[in-house]
Amino acid sequence: MTQQQRPIALVTGVGRRAGIGAAIVEKLARDGWDIGFTYWRAYDDRMEWGRDAEARAAITADLEAHGARVYAAEADLALPETPERVFAEVREQLGDVRALVMAHCESVDSGILDTSVESWDRHFAVNARASWLLVREYARHYTQPHGTGRIIALTSDHVINNLPYGASKGTLDRLMVAAAVELRDLGLTANAVDPGPTQTGWMSEDLETYIRERTPLGRNAVPADCAELVAFLCSERGGWINGQVLNSDGGFTVAR
Repeated sequence: MTQQQRPIALVTGVGRRAGIGAAIVEKLARDGWDIGFTYWRAYDDRMEWGRDAEARAAITADLEAHGARVYAAEADLALPETPERVFAEVREQLGDVRALVMAHCESVDSGILDTSVESWDRHFAVNARASWLLVREYARHYTQPHGTGRIIALTSDHVINNLPYGASKGTLDRLMVAAAVELRDLGLTANAVDPGPTQTGWMSEDLETYIRERTPLGRNAVPADCAELVAFLCSERGGWINGQVLNSDGGFTVAR
């Protein structure tokens, strides 16, 4: 496959090498895609795991080793102008985007009684509004052959004691349903993927054990599990799956 033949994917939320976003871009690069990706270090700075300072350089080098052209953009998706800027930069550096994969999120644990208005608004700005604006920008400039376009959003059904995260992810699910129908003239598919609880460095040993014991396949999810499904949906073989929320969790959802 020549460089001119490689399709372009824009993947948001690729901030840490241990994350699902990094696994997705690595898999897509191996499958022959050029990659634009976003990251936001200020989010990781607020979280327990902290910043992965070498992530951008290491991920870029890995993707380039698989033959991909790469463009990385630091992007605060809480700002409404960011999606338009990111798409403009990716088009300028790489070309027109064929697949949009939204792996970004705001996720801070809180429930009904202790969620602040500021936190609620930030969750919906990042998880819901930014996703809508990314989809809108993608559709406005879509030029790829009919039947080849892909929109994929990573979602979650975790809402108890994680209310603003779960509620905003529920909005994201509905966005994918709307995109699957409203954008049908463009010949693209839109789906949400729920990877379930995935060990990206945030789980304690006790939580890992709890989840493993309640997963029928008897192990914890790793980022590559979700990446494999995303890559399938982005491929020609995944082109008939549309408007779905797909669980990729080893049976955890049905067994818990």
